[in-house]
Amino acid sequence: MSARGRTLGLDVGEVRVGVAVSDEGGSIASPVETMPRRAATADAVRQLAERLGATRVVVGLPTGLSGREGPQAARVRAFAAELEEALGPERPVVFWDERLSSAIAERSLEAAGNRRRARREKVDAVAATVILQGWLDAQRHRRERAERGSD
Repeated sequence: MSARGRTLGLDVGEVRVGVAVSDEGGSIASPVETMPRRAATADAVRQLAERLGATRVVVGLPTGLSGREGPQAARVRAFAAELEEALGPERPVVFWDERLSSAIAERSLEAAGNRRRARREKVDAVAATVILQGWLDAQRHRRERAERGSD
């Protein structure tokens, strides 16, 4: 998968969807917003992807610590199928393990001095940032390994 273009990262919950975006070089993820989860959320994500120039979307896939997928993973996969339809083939949707992303986001917001109410408003977008940054780092690591292998 090409590193060119921005990437959106999503933390999909039952009530809200956290959104993050990468820089064009695919190095750094930043929080964008938290949107309410509604029937038209997939279309709202498509519009945001178009506006930000995103070439792909990374969706956090919730799995247990054992790696097994539960009912929430099935709901996220169903949302991703809607999203793939809304985005079309020019913007692929990929999954990334989101284990502990919300806990990491919560701790980082708490460490930054955010009060409980502010954390609640920001945690989904920050969790999306954690998910996206993990994916970006893995892509960079794969590229570096491939380059070393071709020396």
